[in-house]
Amino acid sequence: MRVAVLGAGGMGARAAATLADLPGIDGLLVADRDARRAADLAGRLADRRAGVTARRLDVTDGPALRALHAEVDLVLSTVGPFYRYGVAVLRAAIETGTGYVDICDDWEPTLELLDLDADARRAGVCAVVGAGASPGLSTLLAAEATARLDAVRHVYTAWPVDAGTSAAARGDDGDLTAGAAAVHWMHQCSGRVAEIRDGTRAHRRPLRPVSLQLPGGRSGTGYTVGHPEPITLSRTVSPSGDAACLMLLRPGTAAYLDVLRRDIDSGALTPEDAAGLLGAPSALRVIRSLPGGFGRYRRSAGDLPAFFAAA
Repeated sequence: MRVAVLGAGGMGARAAATLADLPGIDGLLVADRDARRAADLAGRLADRRAGVTARRLDVTDGPALRALHAEVDLVLSTVGPFYRYGVAVLRAAIETGTGYVDICDDWEPTLELLDLDADARRAGVCAVVGAGASPGLSTLLAAEATARLDAVRHVYTAWPVDAGTSAAARGDDGDLTAGAAAVHWMHQCSGRVAEIRDGTRAHRRPLRPVSLQLPGGRSGTGYTVGHPEPITLSRTVSPSGDAACLMLLRPGTAAYLDVLRRDIDSGALTPEDAAGLLGAPSALRVIRSLPGGFGRYRRSAGDLPAFFAAA
């Protein structure tokens, strides 16, 4: 099987390194709009089991995107933010009859991607959407939790930002403050995001505190964020109550994100502007966040697990 990994950033590099040693992978093509970054990654994997090559690709170039799809059996897309680039890549896979996997973590394109199910089936294309950590592993955890219940009322998934004790909480597997990940994060922390409320989809303001009591005596508070899990879990386990994706944050972080959210919503910042203020916080915005850190956002993650699903 010949596989193409789209995107040579943090997630793409990790995926390519894993694929390059899997049996059955006869060739691996790494594609990125930054030709040097793609070539550097291919060079680092030169001694792996599969032959690894590199190519420059801009996924907004439709003919080039379809030409690459036609050369391989499977495409794994890590190109984000997915609300900008996700749907076009799957459409190219369907048009060329190519297998497809992505790590889409935006709820809006998830709806559009799922709407392509019938087209993919007619083309004989197997398409797996949201195969990352969240969604992906988080959804598998939710499936395990809900399988133990006769009926599902509420279901939550959660991932760490700067609260918790896992490697993910320390940022070892990717920097949320860098590049497309940061733009995605700011987009999903602003506007209105999809949740499930009383069994139906609702659009609510993000960064809403949700306090949980888990089996084993663990408790704490997470803050809502736009993510695909409520969308997909509403289709598979049909909770009669609420479903949301939560971030585990320190109170100060939650309050600062709320300042950025309000500035995006008012038009004072774009998601790109706000992303730039994550790694280099604005002193004025930090000062503006102080009341929130002692008020609405004073509750912490407590001793909740760093990454979990609860039903």
